[in-house]
Amino acid sequence: MERVVVSESSVLHLAPHIVFRFDDTRSRWIIMAPERLMLPDEQAVEILQLVDGKAGVGAIVSALAARYDQAPRELIAKDVTAMLQDLADKGCLAGAASD
Repeated sequence: MERVVVSESSVLHLAPHIVFRFDDTRSRWIIMAPERLMLPDEQAVEILQLVDGKAGVGAIVSALAARYDQAPRELIAKDVTAMLQDLADKGCLAGAASD
């Protein structure tokens, strides 16, 4: 499997075996993978809610920069890219163009 390298031009979606949903029992968002459960923090949830297989990472960063205008876009871009790269490296995200 080829490694997904996340950049602002990347268009990502959840990998087919990943479920991202609100869990009523835990009262929080979860990422479920085979034999694995991840509990994303609030910032990760906001980012993942924008990952739809259509919007590029740059558009996601722009949406968050508009929402949080007190933070520099460059810092948001760095944090978003790092978080998405970590999830891609764990096999949770795939590149829309490579499928």
